[in-house]
Amino acid sequence: MLTINTNFYNNCSMWLLVFLISAVFPFLSSEPKVGDHCYCKLKGRIDDCGCSVDTVDHFNNIKVYPRLHSLLNKNYFRFFKVNLKQECPFWPDDSRCTIRYCHVEPCVEENIPLGLKGVPSKNAAVTEDMSFKYSQAGQNVVCDQELNKELGYLNTTISTDAHTEFARWQAHDDARDSFCHGEDDLEGAEYVDLLLNPERYTGYRGEPAHRVWHSIYMENCFRPQHAHRAYIESSALSGMCLEKRVFYRTISGLHTSITIHALSKYLQSDETSLLGSPGGKWGPNLEEFRRRFNPELTDGEGPSWLRNLYFVYLLELRALAKAAPYLEREEYYTGSEQEDEEVRLAVNNFLSVVRSFPDHFDESSMFSGGQQARELKEEFRQHFRNISRIMDCVGCDKCRLWGKLQIQGLGTALKILFSGKFDSMGPFGSDLSDVSRNKFQLKRSEIVALFNAFGRLSTSIVELEKFRKMMR
Repeated sequence: MLTINTNFYNNCSMWLLVFLISAVFPFLSSEPKVGDHCYCKLKGRIDDCGCSVDTVDHFNNIKVYPRLHSLLNKNYFRFFKVNLKQECPFWPDDSRCTIRYCHVEPCVEENIPLGLKGVPSKNAAVTEDMSFKYSQAGQNVVCDQELNKELGYLNTTISTDAHTEFARWQAHDDARDSFCHGEDDLEGAEYVDLLLNPERYTGYRGEPAHRVWHSIYMENCFRPQHAHRAYIESSALSGMCLEKRVFYRTISGLHTSITIHALSKYLQSDETSLLGSPGGKWGPNLEEFRRRFNPELTDGEGPSWLRNLYFVYLLELRALAKAAPYLEREEYYTGSEQEDEEVRLAVNNFLSVVRSFPDHFDESSMFSGGQQARELKEEFRQHFRNISRIMDCVGCDKCRLWGKLQIQGLGTALKILFSGKFDSMGPFGSDLSDVSRNKFQLKRSEIVALFNAFGRLSTSIVELEKFRKMMR
């Protein structure tokens, strides 16, 4: 009697069934579609850095993002002073966005925390009233201790004109270390609540937006000869010096980050509520993500642009680590004693995590050398300052707001890493703990921009992981 091996029969049936399902219903396969290749699942070492993409993903998504997301909801970091009415200095400002989602509503006076309006902290040192000291009446006061009968009276006061001139000198010296134009000192600057004006896709696109990025890449990025496209091919980057590669990868990474913000908060429906108030629904746009970064649609460059996001993340992470001793001494004053203490503790905890990262970006090998290196550094700085002015050419107010904030945050990071005041600080690994505040200072707007700009990069890496899951 013929016996049948039931196990063999069952196994053959199972494999035959799998084959038929795969042939007839290929869309059930877990493999990505042709053209996807899971190109956003990046692997390996990040260019010009010492760590891998996987290391950054885990560090950011598990340790950095939750802490930073909570911190940026605090009053000290949510209010940013900016001038959105500056005219474009490079071409006629003829591209103002009329879409309602482009609009930014500045803060009303009563909603601004007292500490941000100039009300002094109880812990602030008692100082002399400078407005009286430099007035005409103040200069006519003769102090007994300054009067010597034998040597005559020594007038140690300073005229108002001289004091104004000293302020101009100080502003000039500060500008020499700055990588972007300041916002909070400009006439017409107003406080904006970042939480009420979130960064997302507003409908601003087309030629006006293209002109901004084209000007940034073609006129302000260092470029190899015979490079005719806005972006630089990955193969051509290897022929450029480190400093020029860093500049391009930094701008490209910022561009990628801003693109991911728009694509993860994309306007999917524009509806009006029953009460007549305008509304909208935002969510991820996977098809547009594929169009922007699929290597088959970007001449193979899409994955490189995504890797540049990790590069600029590591650059700003290093700036935070270097400035940590300085930032830990900041008061973070808003006028709310309880919240200010919570912010100080949260900042210190966040910075301890930042400094724990094992493979920080190494800026020590940049701009090393003689006169040629100093000239390249100044050219590097002037290029970035030009880009900060190009932000005044963005026609959408909300895009302009977040562009200015992220450029100022990145400029602050570059100031920390490459300011001439720290050329003699020693090798990689040094920080600002031994630098006195009369030698190096960050304004509140720079600190707010630095943390929020890094928060945007951190969010981009989290959103990129969500796009990966959608593509699976």
